[in-house]
Amino acid sequence: MIQQQTILKVADNSGAKTVKCIKVLGGFKRKFAVLGDMIIVSIQDLRNKSRNTSKVLKGEVHKAIIIRTKKKKIKKDGSSFFFSENAVSLINKQGKPIATRILGPLPKQLRTNKFIKMASIGSGFF
Repeated sequence: MIQQQTILKVADNSGAKTVKCIKVLGGFKRKFAVLGDMIIVSIQDLRNKSRNTSKVLKGEVHKAIIIRTKKKKIKKDGSSFFFSENAVSLINKQGKPIATRILGPLPKQLRTNKFIKMASIGSGFF
């Protein structure tokens, strides 16, 4: 579960390394975000190798989609899965990903019509 002030890893090649959650979208008094939810983030650190060619700058505010969480998720068939880190992918105002690649596994939940572009640039499904 992700809430305000949570530091998250960026799992794409947009140039950001870590971000901080500013707001959880999707409700008036919503406090937590889970896998597949949208949040608003502020960029904290940039990757060293891509500082010059980065698509984002430190301190900018962007929307992001949560693609991995440490919280255990139980499927309908009874099996469960979780990841070792909290990770997001940055998106623009239109809902399209800023990056051209997503690193690491993606959950199959992101293969909906809303995130079909996100699923196509991902490396593999879990």
